[in-house]
Amino acid sequence: MTNDMPEMSPPRPASRRLPIAIGAVIAAGVVGLGAFYGLGGLKRGTGGDPSCASAVELARKISPLAHGEVAALTMATSPLKLPDLAFEDAEGKPRKLSEWRGKTVLVNLWATWCVPCRKEMPALDSLQAKLGAKDFEVVAINIDTRDPEKPKNFLKEANLTRLGYFADSKAKVFQDLKNIGKALGMPTSVLVDAQGCEIANLAGPAEWASDDAIKLIKAAMQPMKAGS
Repeated sequence: MTNDMPEMSPPRPASRRLPIAIGAVIAAGVVGLGAFYGLGGLKRGTGGDPSCASAVELARKISPLAHGEVAALTMATSPLKLPDLAFEDAEGKPRKLSEWRGKTVLVNLWATWCVPCRKEMPALDSLQAKLGAKDFEVVAINIDTRDPEKPKNFLKEANLTRLGYFADSKAKVFQDLKNIGKALGMPTSVLVDAQGCEIANLAGPAEWASDDAIKLIKAAMQPMKAGS
């Protein structure tokens, strides 16, 4: 008798099937992320904004100055425009980071419950006193979520009068920076160029009024002065 049934292939070893299955799961996960965030969101996460290429070049040029008191700075290596952070001023008026376009800005997030933040504030106040003008400003945003008078009283009692008062009682500014990998803890600082692009960032405190910090920030301001 002849066997009319088709010849069956031997079963594929499980060890060969496993990588294929894993690959399918990873591919499905990527597709799922694309559906959840949108493909544009995935691209934005890489920080590839071509309008910020000059900020990366600036970061490369001034990186030798990131030493001493500002050695912990992470210089920008990919072009990234910060989100247009929204917060309020001392009178409760809505403000946005884009209002500082045309200036080099040191964005700082702080809170009264953060001990390193409180220790850092006098240096930020002094930096604002030394360099704050039409070309530079420290934008220190408080993210206390309970008593809105507490941070104001802290600044008053510490005689920190040079800094403008800005606050976000919902701490959304922290989440916005965290979403792009620029807020890992408190305090958080981001040095931003006149177009709103990242030059450098720092997770943790620094002596912002030190000679090291002053030289680096002045160097960051030079391209803007040359173009003015």
